[in-house]
Amino acid sequence: MTALILDAPGAFRLVETGTGADTGTEQPAPGPGDARVRVHASGICGSDRELYQGNRPEGYVRYPVTPGHEWSGTVEAVGAGVPEALVGRKVVGEGFRNCQVCDRCHAGDTTLCTAGYEETGFTQPGAMADTLTLPARLLHPLSDDADLGAAALLEPAACIAAAALKAHAQPGERVAVVGTGTLGMIAVQFLAAVSPARLLVVGTRPDRERLSLDFGATDFRTRDQLSDQLSGYDVVIETAGSASAARSSASLLRRGGRLVLTGIPAAGADGLDPTDLVIRQIEVQTVFGAPPAAWSHAVRVFDAGLLTLRPLITHELPLTDFASAIELVGSGDPAVGKVLLRPQGLD
Repeated sequence: MTALILDAPGAFRLVETGTGADTGTEQPAPGPGDARVRVHASGICGSDRELYQGNRPEGYVRYPVTPGHEWSGTVEAVGAGVPEALVGRKVVGEGFRNCQVCDRCHAGDTTLCTAGYEETGFTQPGAMADTLTLPARLLHPLSDDADLGAAALLEPAACIAAAALKAHAQPGERVAVVGTGTLGMIAVQFLAAVSPARLLVVGTRPDRERLSLDFGATDFRTRDQLSDQLSGYDVVIETAGSASAARSSASLLRRGGRLVLTGIPAAGADGLDPTDLVIRQIEVQTVFGAPPAAWSHAVRVFDAGLLTLRPLITHELPLTDFASAIELVGSGDPAVGKVLLRPQGLD
């Protein structure tokens, strides 16, 4: 079995574990409650670049680690206590390794688990490997005909599903998305599904206008096209991950509007003006990861054919091309969308 290990920022290696059919030996069976998944694809996002560069916040990474928190695959073995019916199923899985027993976990807020932060691909082995073993309770089975390449984007989709559920957008409301990356394009689709009166997309990439409109937006503006007259929105979901994007998002809202922040700016960035938030009674919520309800929502929408993810993928590379993939993601090239690594090789 092959796995990529990031020993420290900028230092990675591919290792052969010496188990698997190619060596004539068997992989260890999953432990009780676990499942082993043969990974089809693992996506790369900004947090993976943080991992590689060494600027992920302290406490949210543990080297050495196998990255890969966005993934899809097929269950190939299960441990004791796990239904055998899962074997052969296409799946995706939650990343947060919650304790299940604290008050936040019992409330369904597993991303707020009081036992401390543990997540696949950051502090626990991730999916940039031939196989991934994790608690079976974290798996979400997909339909038999699911596109596993597109399904690798269900982790960011689940995060946006969490934002959409918190936003409570209603039919006929004026809604907006700030940010035109993968998260932004998924957010457009979730908001379009509630039949808004207007759906504005704001970003720094003019090339995303056509895709935004195809996904249901009614208007597209670049950040330099915003003005004081462009306001009065009921709901804004921010996905850009900068403090300036958060401020632009707040400026779009009507008094009493609802703002959901999903991006994570650099530490110490100037934030929103609390005086403005109080006077205009803006409701602000945030998303970091996705709880089970959001995952279920995203998978249900995807399986129903109501979430289009394949057009967001621009590059698929073998796991051996990790260095090239990381460089692509940080290139700033507008032609680069979601980059997938394929541990089993390209079809």
